Formats: sequence, C-alpha cells, structure tokens
Amino acid sequence: MSANEIDIDEMTEIAALYFLQEITQDELARRYKTSRSRIGRVLKRARETGIVDIQVRANPNLSWRFEDELRQRFGLSKLLTAIDQPTETAQRQAVGSLVAGYLDQILSDGMTVAVGMGRNVSSITEAPGIPRPRDVIFASAIGGTVRGGATIDSDHIARRLASRFGGRSETLYAPAVVATRELKQALVANETIKETLDRARRADVALIGLGDLSEDSNLIRMGLFTPQEITQARVSGTVGDMMGHDFIRIDGKTAGGMIEGRVIGLTLQELGPIPNVVAIASESTKTAIILGALRTGTIKTLATSLANAAAVIALDDSTRSQVQREIDVNHGLVFAGLDVRPRDNP
Repeated sequence: MSANEIDIDEMTEIAALYFLQEITQDELARRYKTSRSRIGRVLKRARETGIVDIQVRANPNLSWRFEDELRQRFGLSKLLTAIDQPTETAQRQAVGSLVAGYLDQILSDGMTVAVGMGRNVSSITEAPGIPRPRDVIFASAIGGTVRGGATIDSDHIARRLASRFGGRSETLYAPAVVATRELKQALVANETIKETLDRARRADVALIGLGDLSEDSNLIRMGLFTPQEITQARVSGTVGDMMGHDFIRIDGKTAGGMIEGRVIGLTLQELGPIPNVVAIASESTKTAIILGALRTGTIKTLATSLANAAAVIALDDSTRSQVQREIDVNHGLVFAGLDVRPRDNP
C-alpha cells in the first residue's frame, strides 16, 4: 500500500510517534511491518496534508527584543517575526503561516474578523495545518476587483478563511474603487453594503495588508494607477497604503490625493476602534510603509520578517530627529534655522 492510500488514522498515529515521541523511522518500520522508505513517504504525506505542521521560528531572543522596542515606541501589542527567506513568495508563506497559527490561538466562537486585501493577507489561507473549526464571521472590509484575482480580492480571501477556520464569510457587494466621491456616497448608503461595512467596523480583529509604491504593488496589479502616477505619489512623500484605502507618509499622517474619497472600505479612522488590527507585510520593500503604519497608532499586531523588524527600528531612529524638527517648526520653536527650544542649564 502506498503512502497516499494509507488510512488517515494510521498516518496520524505514525506521525505522532515520530514527531512527538521521537520513535525512529527504523523502529516504526519494524513496528508496522513495512519498509523504512515507506515510513518516510507516510511522514512526508502527513506534512503535505496538514496533519503535521512544522514551523521554524525566528530567534526568540531577537523577537522579544524587537517586540519590546516596538511596544515602547508605537504601543504594539504583539510582534510575529518569521525567519528571512530567499524569495518574496517564500517570505509571504512563512509570515502567513505565523499569522495562521496566531489566529488559531485567539479566534473563538462569536468573533468577527474584518478582512482586507492583498497577497500577504491571502497567504494566511495557504498555511499548512487543519485548525479546530469555530463559529466566526469573516467580513470583507474593502470592495472587490476583477483585475486582482483571487489572491488579492478581499471576498475570495474571506471565503477561504471561513473554510479554514470555520464560520462564514460576508461579501461586500461593491467595487473597491469607484469613479467619483458622489458614486461612493450613493453606494455606501445601500443597505446591503452598509450592513457589511458596519459589521466590519464592529470586528474584534482586522487583517490588513500594507502596500508599498513599487511597480509590483497591488494598486498597479489592480490597474488603479500607472507607474507614472505611483512615481508622482512617491515624490510627494507617500510611502504606501493601508489596506488599499488610506495613503500615508512616513510620519504616519494621511497623504491624500490619488483615490481619496473613492474607496469603498474601512478607513484608517474606522480601523482605530477595532481591538486588534493585524498588519501583515513580509516584503523587504515595505520598511517605510510599516513604519508609517506603526506611527498611525492603529496597528496592534505586526507580522513581518526578522530583517524588516530590525530595519523598521533603524529607520525610526534615523527619521525621528527629522520628524521632531518638523514638529518644532510647526510649533514655532525653530525660526529661520535658529533653534529656540529650551536647553538645560549647564
């Protein structure tokens, strides 16, 4: 009998003996009167089907130090850091697996999860493992698009999350971006759309992606902007978007412009009251948008790579003096290059 044909109960038993009780493959082969190579195939099959979920976590000492730093600087409650991977796809998968495990710990019956868009949020649904089912509502927190595909669209992600964790999904029956503010106002007044957005606003957890302004960003993939428009936004100080809605600068302030007032989804202000906003950003190009998002004070849980966590802290250090100087200028403490802030007496 091949590994594919083995009874799932026996496969689980063999996997438990090997991974939990450290019974060797040679001993398992003798115990089950089969070959060692077949035991190896059974264990491989157990990993492929999700019976066995193997995760390699980042250095716990580094993770703890980074989490402590980010908690003190930005009020972050939880940091999930994956070890650095050689490709963006592998990095998204590693970070997504950490978020999937985290959700398996915190989700309980009766909770609502507001679901954003993007490949990082989608990566949660591709993580190995079979979580315990529970009664959770996964509500789309931003409208859909036909150009993004299932790996980007909030509704598709919400459906797959409901399939993974149990419960049900709720579709936001509206496009992500419309042509005018007037059209947006008309659509959000629709009772069906309003009901889903209201449910997302009352969520216990929000899963959001952070978009950078690279030419591989979701906004370009969705066909919302040209590379030239993205370049213009970058020159004006915009570092990215939060969940495809609010564009922000590195100081955490909204940048405006672009598609302001035309997105159908939760705004930065509406994310604020949600108890646990989980931002997922794995790519190395997203250091600036991660820092900007943290500076909004909205993010409670950050899932990223170990390298990104270190880079965000370093970038915060290097830009903090500049940000403070802008604050001082705005408050009249710096005039024509003359610093008039009070000094301690020598």
